[in-house]
Amino acid sequence: MDGHVVQLARYCPPQQPGSGSGEPPPTLSNGDGRRLEMCRSLYLAARRGQTEVVTGLLRQQQHGAPAGDRQVAGIIQHEQCGILEVTAERNTVLHIAAEQGHGELIQELYHRFINENGFLSCRNTALDTMLHCAARAGHVVAVTMLVHLARDGGDNILECQNAAGDTALHLAARHGHGAVVEALVAAGATASKLNKAGVSPLYLAVMSGSVAAVTAIITTCGDASVVGPSSQNALHAAVFQSSEMVHLLLQWKPELAVQVDCNGSTPLHFAASDNNRSVVSAILRAAPPSTVYMKDMEGLSALHVAARLGHDNVVKDLIRVYPDAAELRDDHGQTFLHAAAREKRSSVVSLAIKNKKPELGGLLNAQDGDGNTPLHLAVAAGSVGVVEVLLRKGKVRTNVMNDAGHTPLDLASKSTSLFTMISFVVTLVAFGAQTRPQRNDHLKPWSGHDKAEGIEKTSDSLAVVAVLIAAAAFAAGFNMPGGYDEQYGTANLQGLFVFKCFMVFDAIAIAASVFAVIQLVYGKASRSASSWKNIVAALHCIWISLVSLILAFYSACLAVTNSRAFIIMYWATCACICILVSWISNWIKSASTVRTVWKFMWRNQHRAHAVKRQYPFAGTSVSNWLLFTVINYIAVLGLAVVSFGARRLSSKHQDNISPAFAPT
Repeated sequence: MDGHVVQLARYCPPQQPGSGSGEPPPTLSNGDGRRLEMCRSLYLAARRGQTEVVTGLLRQQQHGAPAGDRQVAGIIQHEQCGILEVTAERNTVLHIAAEQGHGELIQELYHRFINENGFLSCRNTALDTMLHCAARAGHVVAVTMLVHLARDGGDNILECQNAAGDTALHLAARHGHGAVVEALVAAGATASKLNKAGVSPLYLAVMSGSVAAVTAIITTCGDASVVGPSSQNALHAAVFQSSEMVHLLLQWKPELAVQVDCNGSTPLHFAASDNNRSVVSAILRAAPPSTVYMKDMEGLSALHVAARLGHDNVVKDLIRVYPDAAELRDDHGQTFLHAAAREKRSSVVSLAIKNKKPELGGLLNAQDGDGNTPLHLAVAAGSVGVVEVLLRKGKVRTNVMNDAGHTPLDLASKSTSLFTMISFVVTLVAFGAQTRPQRNDHLKPWSGHDKAEGIEKTSDSLAVVAVLIAAAAFAAGFNMPGGYDEQYGTANLQGLFVFKCFMVFDAIAIAASVFAVIQLVYGKASRSASSWKNIVAALHCIWISLVSLILAFYSACLAVTNSRAFIIMYWATCACICILVSWISNWIKSASTVRTVWKFMWRNQHRAHAVKRQYPFAGTSVSNWLLFTVINYIAVLGLAVVSFGARRLSSKHQDNISPAFAPT
């Protein structure tokens, strides 16, 4: 190596990042500051692991300097190859061989062409040594070879850190290479060093999900660090991996369960938020009992976290093992049931009601620091489902006043949605809820959104729908099923029962849709307090016209189809009406059950004036919902009459119709 030999101790010192030296990364050059650009043949042969080709190319340098050097921009390019040549990222031949896992090539190159200590500590632009490259790629043979050669040559490459502060152990752990981690810790690599992000190799091994890597570190390195970002430890990360890894870490250090991150959260907080029952059970079995009672910086326990996210199974497990944990309150004096009600988690509320334990039954009416019960918070959050669960299944007091003097019924006035407000009022009044004691003339009517703007937008949309229905009904009236008689111009099917039904339903559709348009135009033009009444009347008319149009279409099809098509049409029409009714009922209905509606109407008789004054739309909405239900029952009855009446009376009209249109 006479032509291109350099003093490696000068160019490749084992420099650690963050040392403050300010020197550039160690590189290889010809001694005057210009680096040797690696030739293409040497690069490709090294990547492919072609030992004979690489050694053949490098053997040429032993005959002296090349004859025809060319200098371009400070880079020496030549026809012959040398061991000191580097790529654009300053990777040597050994970097390339290590990255590809060619252990035999590494050994051959080291023994034949390298006679200077420190070569294995040379770094590329990212300050990666050959060991970093091999560990990142997971080549255990190359890693073992490099560690052996470095030990024989006196190089301490195990603790070298790259620009990110990662050692080879960090990289192997991050990528989950369990065999490489085992080889490194067996060779003496320490797991207590942190990278620049403040993360330990053990934390990275947990994040990779490699049980083998974690096992190798905790069984070999007694001083292994568990530190992760944001003051987390390895157990915080393990709860999102598997219960096996959690059990492994807790067997090693049970005290990890009581360590908190920068937000005061324990690993149990993390597990409760992830709804992983196996991980929660593993922590409960191995962790100290105090873990369940620990709170974060907001005063939330793991039970609060599970409840606010709706993880009812985790809540059930925590209460089963530690029943007294249900009494825990956060910084606002709220229990886990308050948290569930505020976040609209009806499954957790149902669990607490079904549990039948005295300690949980008392939480249904528990008041927080502001005097709010779970029912108060459910109403304030707009959770109709939680309110219904609390009232229908739990023994909840409906007239408790909070510190501001408001009952749950008073808080219903803060709802901005009309249907949400109606649901609250109907359900609360049905179960005996009352407003706070005050004079009726001081009651402020529910306002919600801007009424004028809502009326204008709603009426515009409904008018378009009504006009479309009217146009379809008019078109159907001029296109009779079965056609017209050429001589007299009368309908060919005029004597058929289903044809008469078609005419009746089509006439109803036209009349109802036209009436709806008139109501909408008048309501929009008047802009009076009764405008909502016009819209409600128009809604009923539009629904009547829509159902009538469906029945008219069904009657027309029934008049010109055979028996098999009749059956298909019947069930298709039934399905269409049922889907429409179900969707609209879920959208506008004021209570979950008819029983609740009847209870509301009965109780509302005694306090009709107060409820009507504060919530003027509640009572009328219930009445309109009942009217809507009656209309649907009539529609289904009309469908049945048309269907079965047509089959019974069709034989009486066979002589009045053309054979081409006779039903089969």
